[in-house]
Amino acid sequence: MEMELLRSNLSRVRIPEPTNRIYKQECCISFDTPKSEGGLFVDMNTFLAFGKDYVGWNFEKTGNPVYLHIKQTKKPIPEDRPLKKPTLLAIGIDGGFDNQEPEYDETYSIVILPDYVTFPFPSVALPEKVRLAVDAVLIAEGAERKEQVASWTADKKQISEHALTLKQIDNGVIIPPSGWKCAKCDKTENLWLNLTDGMILCGRKLWDGSGGNNHAIEHYNETHYPLAVKLGTITSDLEGADVFSYPEDDSVTDPLLADHLAFFGIDFSSLQKTEMTTAEKELDQNTNFDWNRIQESGQEVEPLYGPGYTGLTNLGNSCYLAATMQVIFSTRSFCSRYYKNQSLKRAFDIAPADPTVDLNMQLTKLAYGLLSGKYSVPVVQNDDVANAVDPSSSAKQEGIRPRMFKAVIAASHPEFSTMRQQDALEFFLHFIDQVERINAGCPEADPARSFKFGIEERLQCPSGKVAYNKRNDYILSLNIPLEKATNKKEVEEFQKLKAQKEAEGKEILSDEIVRPRVPLSACLDSFSHPEEVQGFYSTALKARTTAIKTTGLTTFPDYLVLHMRKFVMETGWVPKKLDVYIDVDDIIDISPMRSKGLQPGEELLPEEASGGEEESAKVLPNDDIVSQLASMGFNQLHCQKAAINTSNAGVEEAMNWLLSHMDDPDINDPIHKEAKKNDVDPSKVATLVSFGFEEDIARKALKASGGDIEKATDWIFNPSAASGPSDMDATPSVDATLPDGDGKYRLIGLVSHMGTSTQCGHYVAHVYKEGRWVIFNDDKVGVSKDPPKDMAYLYFYERIQS
Repeated sequence: MEMELLRSNLSRVRIPEPTNRIYKQECCISFDTPKSEGGLFVDMNTFLAFGKDYVGWNFEKTGNPVYLHIKQTKKPIPEDRPLKKPTLLAIGIDGGFDNQEPEYDETYSIVILPDYVTFPFPSVALPEKVRLAVDAVLIAEGAERKEQVASWTADKKQISEHALTLKQIDNGVIIPPSGWKCAKCDKTENLWLNLTDGMILCGRKLWDGSGGNNHAIEHYNETHYPLAVKLGTITSDLEGADVFSYPEDDSVTDPLLADHLAFFGIDFSSLQKTEMTTAEKELDQNTNFDWNRIQESGQEVEPLYGPGYTGLTNLGNSCYLAATMQVIFSTRSFCSRYYKNQSLKRAFDIAPADPTVDLNMQLTKLAYGLLSGKYSVPVVQNDDVANAVDPSSSAKQEGIRPRMFKAVIAASHPEFSTMRQQDALEFFLHFIDQVERINAGCPEADPARSFKFGIEERLQCPSGKVAYNKRNDYILSLNIPLEKATNKKEVEEFQKLKAQKEAEGKEILSDEIVRPRVPLSACLDSFSHPEEVQGFYSTALKARTTAIKTTGLTTFPDYLVLHMRKFVMETGWVPKKLDVYIDVDDIIDISPMRSKGLQPGEELLPEEASGGEEESAKVLPNDDIVSQLASMGFNQLHCQKAAINTSNAGVEEAMNWLLSHMDDPDINDPIHKEAKKNDVDPSKVATLVSFGFEEDIARKALKASGGDIEKATDWIFNPSAASGPSDMDATPSVDATLPDGDGKYRLIGLVSHMGTSTQCGHYVAHVYKEGRWVIFNDDKVGVSKDPPKDMAYLYFYERIQS
């Protein structure tokens, strides 16, 4: 009878094709897995997976009755499992950190809803179609697994192109097994053996003054001998030796290393390891001051569990996402929209056939995962092994893996789809943009609006007349005026000490480093401070001139996000991270930053008369900008165009324009042709482009609105309201009724970054909850004893309700 029931439903069973996405590791509307109490149910028609509390919803919605039930139960771990020291910057792979995760036994059965009639699997009694379908599901790689790559994995080393053809010089050099010293200074650590001539020389000097004196790299520059091996990393396990290729500028593999060492009399089988490899040094960065301070890893962290204290497991360089989402889901607007005011059932009912690709569903799933407390439970510890690897793992919890959320939020962004580290600021802005898009039909329910505010720029030309430009934004990006540091004297003394120690070949100790301390108030002042705008076209003077620009806010958002511009360009276009502390206050008042709009007695700059556009397009390129770009090797004409099209805003702006317009078909046209083609003020085009609009759209908008920037902005967002036909697709409308209120704010969240650039390192969040600071470091959640308020990259402030 029961087998007949299964046979009668065979038409609802599909044998998966190779192209089908098969989910079998995680429920698509919750974070239940095969390890969860009720296991996981895979729909044998859609290959979507559901936890035991949600599979009934799928049956109601689709009518699909046949499911593969997967259940995992934990195996006991043998007591003699060895503890291995990590040698790779990786988790859960050979040579990396051992996750010490327990192993599981997996069992399967076929279940028919709604009465949960169950058949064991495997069984010869089952119809062949069912057996084939289940086998194909079990063999296939899960869609979730395809999203997941081991976390923190250093790139696999490539075989050096120089290794197989390396010519070694027979100069009688024999390398002793110990007692090494740099041939050009007194360094006895961080020594590299050049594999061509046997010279032992010290490594590169690091940013903090430590490391070597650059003698190995200088030797390469003189001789071009390509390969060197780090002494102290050579052992009987030759794969662990650190070989560096100077021409390839990377750590490499030398398959002939044994022969290359034997040439200089080195018997690697007897050598003991005494130095860290480059990858291990990267690992050891965890003991660096910044890493200790931001992660609070030197302290015993009291773990926290329960609603709102759920960790996010690192999927592989996903800490930028985890840190950002922990702060976002601590705001009332996002908690209300995706947790309190929308149930999982409602989100699933309105989701398309595949809920894994629906952002609304995955945001609701993430909100329930983070805020329900269901998954905020201590990680299963079988012994103290994990603590030996990571002393802070006592605060570790089972947490959740935001794989489906990451996949759907990254679908429209090629960079976030990768497993590379990303900039938390860029991710925040992309996320907010996506949320605004899915809530476009119901803007009053859009939680992204709580971050949105208006900015107004006032430009005054020497005629005394003014122009006002308006735009909306989600972040206040602040320069850090180092000249406003409150400890200038101490910084100057440290610089003298550093120079003295470098001259003596000594290293700077971490506790000797003095960083500038800049008040947050100085950064906010610099945002509003008047600045000169070169090459501004005045319609009153009918000429290019210098205008004075001041900036203010037209509205104050519910949540104010401050971005500290810690990453700057140095000479030669080398990105550098400012080593600086920001002294922030828990409560700030930005009331003085409110813009006042057109004031009595002020006269607006006249709109251009007919033909004025062509006159205004005759921009004169700034000679300094052109010469700086030309000195980098760019074509003189292209440099002039870059300066003109960015209204002489600066070298960096011109450089960015040039790099993105190199392939324009008219890049080599004479400038006077371009002036006729533009027929709108390029400075106004550049202004709209700086707001984030496409250049072509900005031109159309300015044409349609007679060159008025404010009208052009309105036209872009609401072209149907503008008179005359439009050849442009409508863009989501800007809501004129942005949230507004008093200018007093309280600090509620920090996103801090460790590392030399936003594309590497690690992000951690600190959130003020229930009267205390909490650290969210991936899947570790605990009480914060010393939140690094002076070291954050993003600051989140909440308006104090009056």
